[in-house]
Amino acid sequence: MLNEFKEFIARGNVMDLAVGVIIGAAFSKIVTSIVEDLVMPVVGALTGGGFDFSNYFLPLSANVTATSLAAARQQGAVFAYGNFITVLINFMILAWIIFLMIKAVNRVRASVEKKKESEPAAPPPEDVRLLSEIRDLLKQRA
Repeated sequence: MLNEFKEFIARGNVMDLAVGVIIGAAFSKIVTSIVEDLVMPVVGALTGGGFDFSNYFLPLSANVTATSLAAARQQGAVFAYGNFITVLINFMILAWIIFLMIKAVNRVRASVEKKKESEPAAPPPEDVRLLSEIRDLLKQRA
């Protein structure tokens, strides 16, 4: 059983998955930092406080008189739509930033591939060149 486990762990796709998860976690921290530390302060400055609808709710009970969501939930049932709106806006900002990052990576990747295509091909090795000449001579005789 231990040998089977070693074979399972040593497979390429398991290791690729592990690397992908680790890179994904690191990438997630980068994107979160971009959103929270770079984009949201600018959005907050432009909108005069940012997008925080978290205390928007509709009371579903006559007992609810509080003005904050936390206090209103203690008093009774509420339809808390504001937090959903905040999360939705944050998701849209995050999705836009990821789109821009992927677009930039694709642009860099395309320029690298174009550069590889434009580089002249290396001359064939000497043995391949000689075999090609022999082939051409044999075609001429036939």
